[in-house]
Amino acid sequence: MEIIEIKKVTLGDIEDLQKIGKQTFFETFAESNTPENMNKYLEDSFSVKKLSEEFSNEYSDSFSVKKLSEEFSNEYSEFYFALSNGEVIGYMKLNTGGSQTEAQQKESSEIERIYVLQDYHGKKVGQLLYEKAIQIAMKRRSEYVWLGVWEKNTRAISFYKKNDFVEFDKHIFVLGDDAQTDIMMKKML
Repeated sequence: MEIIEIKKVTLGDIEDLQKIGKQTFFETFAESNTPENMNKYLEDSFSVKKLSEEFSNEYSDSFSVKKLSEEFSNEYSEFYFALSNGEVIGYMKLNTGGSQTEAQQKESSEIERIYVLQDYHGKKVGQLLYEKAIQIAMKRRSEYVWLGVWEKNTRAISFYKKNDFVEFDKHIFVLGDDAQTDIMMKKML
């Protein structure tokens, strides 16, 4: 059986994060969206500049990038890689407190992203990333964990329902110029 390691992402991993983010998002959604919308979203959301803006003031002298990533500088956002034999095969982003993408209680946590390479679907990689998110949320004493999932992503919806998430609302997610509906789901801890 293959051993999967979960590792916290650091600024030194930013290129690997960009690569896995683009690849997994493309694999997951390219068939259901126009090439123009996919390209625009991938360029806007996974640029090194976006991922590395405003990392932290303490690092500003150490890096040539003027602004380092808000996502990394925020103590309430964390990224984790899933690794197989040292290769990145998936990742997860968890937000707590004010870093959540929708207004929620400060005692909640948001799983903003869990993505796994298609070659590793069905091999429990997503489950391991999910379990890490729950572990962190419980350590932070979150009352519940929530997320948004595209209404057409039946695989992900089934995964979350299997893990006891229930629907509680909807919101709009814009991909390129296409406004799409995400189902918001949560699980009480």
